[in-house]
Amino acid sequence: MNQSTIKIDVLLDLNKVPEQINWVASDSSAEMVQQAKAMCITFWDGAEKTAMRIDLWTKDMMVDEMADFYYQMLMSMADTFKKATQQQEMSNDLKTFAKGFYEKFRTIQLKEQQ
Repeated sequence: MNQSTIKIDVLLDLNKVPEQINWVASDSSAEMVQQAKAMCITFWDGAEKTAMRIDLWTKDMMVDEMADFYYQMLMSMADTFKKATQQQEMSNDLKTFAKGFYEKFRTIQLKEQQ
């Protein structure tokens, strides 16, 4: 049996706000430590039937980047859900929601810039 390790280091400021997120995976093709501005990790506790989450973002994560990040996460979750369940219609519904979410965000951003 193979084992893979993912290591995440979070550099915090004095107020414990993330300044930098670095990660490396033992099975990754990337040879160097990777930097990220945000991360969302969710673990499923089968015994408790609950999701345990770790959501972090750095001080320099811009609002428009956060919207892009969430849009891409929702789209990839839809793909993963389809792959795991074969529920094409539900996957499409989630993608439709993600697109609407992103379009609404962009509309709000444009109004705020005027």
